[in-house]
Amino acid sequence: QVQLVESGGGSVQPGGSLQLSCTASLRISTISTMSWYRQTPGNQRELVAQSTNGGSRNYARPFEGRFTISRDNSRNTVSLQMERLTPEDTAVYYCHAFTGGRTFWGQGTQVTVSS
Repeated sequence: QVQLVESGGGSVQPGGSLQLSCTASLRISTISTMSWYRQTPGNQRELVAQSTNGGSRNYARPFEGRFTISRDNSRNTVSLQMERLTPEDTAVYYCHAFTGGRTFWGQGTQVTVSS
């Protein structure tokens, strides 16, 4: 069982930046893949970025160049740095872990981009 706790959500103006963090209940170096997803009302949850314990990082095309995912093994934390935010980035952002053939989700953190 893996517990994931997100933090860092909030409100920001268009063009601003925000960093989300996800802390896992066990060593993330043992977790195959950690990812960030997001979901807006009425839409399916979509992948934003993915990080493997082998060092690979992948981004969904809309987020390449604006968002950066990173791991801090010493803190068991995966972060998502978001730049040049637009109102279309308003969503609930979820941390996701895949390990041992199982998936785990955090509770989500709200990001609102508005002037």
